Amino acid sequence: MKILLLGKNGQVGWELQRALQPLGEVTALDRSNNEIGLCGDIANFSAIEHVLKQIQPDIVVNATAYTAVDKAESEQDAADLINHTAVAYLAERCKQQNILLIHYSTDYVFDGMGVNAWTEDEVKQPINYYGRSKRDGEIALENSQVRFINFRTCWVYGTHGHNFIKTMLKLAKTKDELSIIQDQVGVPTGAALIADITAQVLRYYSLQSSEQQAILHGHYHLAPAGETTWYDYAQFIFAQARQSGINLAIQRVTPIATSAYPTPARRPLNSRLNTQKLKHTFKLHLPEWKQGVTQVIQEIL
Repeated sequence: MKILLLGKNGQVGWELQRALQPLGEVTALDRSNNEIGLCGDIANFSAIEHVLKQIQPDIVVNATAYTAVDKAESEQDAADLINHTAVAYLAERCKQQNILLIHYSTDYVFDGMGVNAWTEDEVKQPINYYGRSKRDGEIALENSQVRFINFRTCWVYGTHGHNFIKTMLKLAKTKDELSIIQDQVGVPTGAALIADITAQVLRYYSLQSSEQQAILHGHYHLAPAGETTWYDYAQFIFAQARQSGINLAIQRVTPIATSAYPTPARRPLNSRLNTQKLKHTFKLHLPEWKQGVTQVIQEIL
């Protein structure tokens, strides 16, 4: 099995380099040329076409994305190019070569209203431009008729790259007081878990008949068990750091409403994802969120 991984240096891509190795021959690329001149810049269509012709992969795993949520409001063309137009082109090329395309999306395709966990087939009504660009990328996948599996996830973190855990640990060492949002609910999802589930799904998929594989295509929600708020998440991070003997300056953490912390892009209040389809279809168990967070905190510290 030949696998092409795009976006190898992102939070998820970094973990995918490890998780995909047992499945077959993996070529992992980023936006720069590798030692034999292959470039994985998803916005460079001629480079992507060249890579697909050279490698002839069975599977393309697209871990690239424009993820700067606030910047997307002012950099709409850049967000749309990476999250939508380039995805549409990649899907078209994969369709032509009968390649399975693995993609990653976000709870931001929904409007974040209510308290129920989102299921895969609910109406997509994003409330910011990042969410719109990811929704348009999903629609491009659907319209291309490519064989695809799209994982929607939320609140991603990892040992590699920038994320909430690293930001909180840095601030807690220098500030004695922080205000953290308490009315947004979701679940922290580890990049390692995303990568491991991707590998498990691909292994299961590879063992099925072509008729059964066709049934498996589509959207899946991928997140660990449980839920929390940014405020409670931060408190858990601080408690874990102190248990590990780290001296923190933080003395007081104040819960605040989203309305008290305005940002260029609106944020969904409800990021809960219903993962029953993923668990049932691929016969998977998803661990409780605190396990992954604890492990990554230990690795960072």
